[in-house]
Amino acid sequence: MKSPLLPVDLLSIYKNKLGDALPLPARMARCTPDTHTALFGIAREVARKGGQLVLSDLFRSYDMQAQSHQDYVAKRKKAYSPAPGGSFHEAGRAFDIDLSKIKMPLAAFWTIAAKYGVSPIIAQPKVSQSEAWHFDCRGSHQIVYRYYADGKGKNFKPYEAAAASGILSIGVHVDAFGHHQKQAAIQSGLIRLGKVIGNIDGQIGKNTHRALDELGVPFHMDDMDAMLLAVENKVQQQFVNEFRMPVA
Repeated sequence: MKSPLLPVDLLSIYKNKLGDALPLPARMARCTPDTHTALFGIAREVARKGGQLVLSDLFRSYDMQAQSHQDYVAKRKKAYSPAPGGSFHEAGRAFDIDLSKIKMPLAAFWTIAAKYGVSPIIAQPKVSQSEAWHFDCRGSHQIVYRYYADGKGKNFKPYEAAAASGILSIGVHVDAFGHHQKQAAIQSGLIRLGKVIGNIDGQIGKNTHRALDELGVPFHMDDMDAMLLAVENKVQQQFVNEFRMPVA
């Protein structure tokens, strides 16, 4: 099973003609179940302290990410925006907020966010820093980040590898893997399940083959769909919160 994306109904920086705040536009208002749970948990805690969680960005499709990247390249926006395949926004696992609305020091917001598995993208809580507004809910893809940070994979930087893993998990194309999307998704799943296979590169070699065998997944080069489904099912069993529908 692919990681599902759920609709999100939270206030945003967008307003109607009367100046009233509107929810985030539907094309952007989608995220994974664990991110959904985190957003509403954080929103409740911020509200109890007198602030508001107001979103400026959440999900981006491939085309939306490509446009954001082009805007950065053309200097129409200052904040760095990677090419498609490199952002947790594309996985429904990153959100940007209006820092002026939280009504608390950024360090205090970080403490609340951490309780829900949400982490900032910058190193210190300084509102003056670019991307101070950006937060990730990486879930099991943090394992991929750590795997690459430890040097077990070498073809991506850690953040890029983790983001690509998240994007693959919702079934969206990642350019780096060309015609080997399913193979790369299998490798991402294996790493999240604790296997050491080398790079996520879409090439099914002996290390990937061995890891599948250790998990009891039959190897069928001509039936990649069956192998991917088997690995996805094991990932779902291991990381239930990433697939569980939130309680209303």
